[in-house]
Amino acid sequence: MTNEEQHQPTNVEKLRRTGAAAAPSLFTLGNLACGFFSILSASNGHFSKAGWLILIAAVFDLFDGRIARLLGTESNFGVEMDSLADAVSFCTAPALLMYFMVLQQYPLWGAPIACVYACFGVLRLAKFNAMAYAGEGSKKYFSGLPVPAPACIFASFAISYSIMEYNMGGHNLRIMEVYLPHLYNFVAIAMIVMALLMVSTVPYAAFKAKREKKMSVWFLLLLVVLVVLLVRYPQDVIFIVMSAYVAFGLLAVLYRAFKGIKVEK
Repeated sequence: MTNEEQHQPTNVEKLRRTGAAAAPSLFTLGNLACGFFSILSASNGHFSKAGWLILIAAVFDLFDGRIARLLGTESNFGVEMDSLADAVSFCTAPALLMYFMVLQQYPLWGAPIACVYACFGVLRLAKFNAMAYAGEGSKKYFSGLPVPAPACIFASFAISYSIMEYNMGGHNLRIMEVYLPHLYNFVAIAMIVMALLMVSTVPYAAFKAKREKKMSVWFLLLLVVLVVLLVRYPQDVIFIVMSAYVAFGLLAVLYRAFKGIKVEK
């Protein structure tokens, strides 16, 4: 290697000079800001707005890591910062949203359930980081339910219920209109179940590994239908898809146990 090549700046150095390397951190800060304002909105009784802010935080969270990998700017600082933002947006914010919206009417056990949910979510984040640093993580599966999934479920529920109960702007699927009042009564139980799943070892698909098989026509058709429904009923589609994700993880455990199949790393 010549002296000229040695002094030639790398792609990462070029990105740092242009400021593009800071993009992942900006997305993480956007995630954190949404979580913060979601808490404020929930405390003021604006439950639909609080729910939307959690969903927007999930969009920021979806892209910050991917942008960091794309730019080659991954770092321990970014991982820790992402976890701290997630602790606010996907642990504390949904817990307080459900507390102010539902659990507040139960003085004895409403607050403890919300607290347990938030604490177990933080434990899930700490476990994820510890496994990542120890090189025990898997590209195919998460160990335990990832915190954005239940956060999106409770956020979308808050939006859907607000549309139905308070005549907020938006539309709900008819099936959601039928079951929303019943779901409202099971929020406390759902939060306990989600909290336990987050700290469990139940494997959930990570969708990080490259697809080896091509998508089938039926899968593409389902994807198109979901996108169309997402435009008109975004909160309902998110609620159904995330709920299915949680349910399929549990069903997969039972299927593997019945068939004696081990989880691939």
